[in-house]
Amino acid sequence: MIGLKGTLNVIDNSGALLVECVNVLKQKVNNGWGSVGDEIVCVVKRARPISATTGGPAINKVRRGDVRRAVIVRTKKAVRRPDGRLIRFDDNAAVLLNNKRELLGTRVGGVVSADLRMKGWGKIVSLAPKVV
Repeated sequence: MIGLKGTLNVIDNSGALLVECVNVLKQKVNNGWGSVGDEIVCVVKRARPISATTGGPAINKVRRGDVRRAVIVRTKKAVRRPDGRLIRFDDNAAVLLNNKRELLGTRVGGVVSADLRMKGWGKIVSLAPKVV
């Protein structure tokens, strides 16, 4: 359950490391709380530093203070599956989106919930190295 001022780790390669939720979109049923697969509006609190001395590509798509949309992919709060199992993770995590609801990064680095496929985020599931 992610609400206002909830912090999430970012597990894609968009350049953000930590975001803070400021709004849960289209959630009239759950009174402003977001779960796995829900879209949120967030502010980038910590981003990767831009360093030109490394020699490699230092392309960050986001900066500290940017307001972006994201999809919740993991929550500490347990989520009940239709077969009765409870699934919970060690942290809260998200993947950043652009305004057209497309992924901002090109890779997803970390475990994601299988519930994303049922909610219409099959692209995230296909890019993730492991689905639980």
